[in-house]
Amino acid sequence: MSSDLTLAHRLADTAGDVIRPLFRAAFAHEAKADASPVTEADRAAEAAMRRLLDAEAPRDGIIGEEFGAERPDAARQWVLDPIDGTVSFMAGRPIFGTLIALLQDGWPVLGIIDQPISGERWAGALGQPTLFNGKLARTRTCRDLADAALATTGPQYFADHDAEHFMALAAKTAHKRLIFGGDCYNYGLLASGHVDLVVEAGLKLHDFAALVPIVEGAGGTMCDWNGDPLNADSAGHVIALGDPARLEDVIEGLACSH
Repeated sequence: MSSDLTLAHRLADTAGDVIRPLFRAAFAHEAKADASPVTEADRAAEAAMRRLLDAEAPRDGIIGEEFGAERPDAARQWVLDPIDGTVSFMAGRPIFGTLIALLQDGWPVLGIIDQPISGERWAGALGQPTLFNGKLARTRTCRDLADAALATTGPQYFADHDAEHFMALAAKTAHKRLIFGGDCYNYGLLASGHVDLVVEAGLKLHDFAALVPIVEGAGGTMCDWNGDPLNADSAGHVIALGDPARLEDVIEGLACSH
């Protein structure tokens, strides 16, 4: 795993070198088929990471947000999201991140969140403690769901039915501290003990694979809305929780609708 982590850090460095010169600068962008934006920074960063993987790990598969899958039958798959939070990147907000994950037989075993502007990086690997810029990261305890600071990228990303369940949960948390915006950055903050809970729906594999080893290596837990562990077949309903003792409360809160 140490050699894989070394490669993952090199991938993050490579992506950051491409992204930084384009931040708050002039760059080309367009809308994808689902109306979500993509910039030249997204594509150039993923292309650079793919070149490195082709050179260093030619037998491994690659699943990337911008350029799809290569070697899909490989047991080991690198999952790349060059800019998770493209809307924030385009708005000049340094709360996006590069996500790099390694899957073994569909299960996340390694993850990196890299914020290339602020120089913040979380790294997690199966069986190892999560590190934030080389130092231990730990989630915080949460005595009661009513005390929990809940984050999500935005209400617009929930379908109507999911939004009802999310807002029912939000009403049970410290709802005056509800955080909107942040994408993957919220999960890093959770791993470092600044946020208690992140709940989202409609995520793709490249959105959540890297987050699982990071959150769990910091003492938290990640699962779907039913409490099942996340893997390549998960539907994209995600719970990240700093204090696993509150998991039943969160699932119960999501099960309640208005």
